[in-house]
Amino acid sequence: MKAIALFSGGLDSTLAMKLIIDQGIEVLAVNINTGFGSTKDRLEHMQSMCSQVGAQLKIIDIESEFLQDVLFDPKHGYGKNFNPCIDCHAKMFSVAKRVMEAEGASFLVSGEVLGQRPMSQNKDAMQTVLNESNCNGLLLRPLSAKALEPTIAEINGWVDREKLEAIVGRSRDRQLELVKEIGLENFESPGGGCLLTDENFAKKMFDFIKYDTFEVKDIPLMKFGRHLRLSDGAKLVVGRNQEENKHLQNINSDKYYHVKAIGLPGPHSMLSKSATTADKELAAKIILTYCKSDKDASYTLTYDKEELQATPFASRDEIKPYTIM
Repeated sequence: MKAIALFSGGLDSTLAMKLIIDQGIEVLAVNINTGFGSTKDRLEHMQSMCSQVGAQLKIIDIESEFLQDVLFDPKHGYGKNFNPCIDCHAKMFSVAKRVMEAEGASFLVSGEVLGQRPMSQNKDAMQTVLNESNCNGLLLRPLSAKALEPTIAEINGWVDREKLEAIVGRSRDRQLELVKEIGLENFESPGGGCLLTDENFAKKMFDFIKYDTFEVKDIPLMKFGRHLRLSDGAKLVVGRNQEENKHLQNINSDKYYHVKAIGLPGPHSMLSKSATTADKELAAKIILTYCKSDKDASYTLTYDKEELQATPFASRDEIKPYTIM
């Protein structure tokens, strides 16, 4: 017997898998990448969690499918920010169902807890997700199973319902008890791993789609740096620290210049190639203001191979009107 688990790398999905594996069922942990997960590389962590509970890990990329089918026209709307949670969950479950069929597995597993999240984990929303993904009866939620209707796996006796949990609400007490019982180590504290739920990230998304058509290749740039919209509409992204500078340097985009001050410590930046001369000059002043520069001196910046002379603003307050976040 084999099950497919939707696996985020978080505690709840790890515990859900363990409850099923302990009943002698093979579990394939499927992490579905929409492109909007954490900026941290979590592969090593996810592999560790799977190893500790005895599951195999498989990562599936659905960035294009997610943008085309879900992100910009969610049937069930957005949450507080740019997060189409119900439609996103339905898409993930439909993808997991495809994997289930391809792998010859018998049912699906998720770490959802009834009542833990107001938009996507209330009873109505959880049922809506099942309906939209055609997973009615196939999806077992082990942490809340005894508070929900029995699924096919329970009805058929593949899984002993009495060995599952009845967790409801936002308290983590029972999960932490299970952690101790299992001896699980280095698990993540609960928190939103989806950037679309973040207020500041949402501001960047709303600004982007006001001026441009969003594509998969735009996702990496959205994850890093301070984002600004210039006078004539060009987009400027300025690295905040060494780590962000490194990520920005590695982005290969036919839509943006890489911009750097010559011989001056400061951020790596990216500017729309559609920028007017006025916006190039404005971008140069902004970038220099974030450098360790003399406000009365002139410096040279490179826009890929093009060079431009500029002086910084006298104060960072002058940058605020252009700042998205």
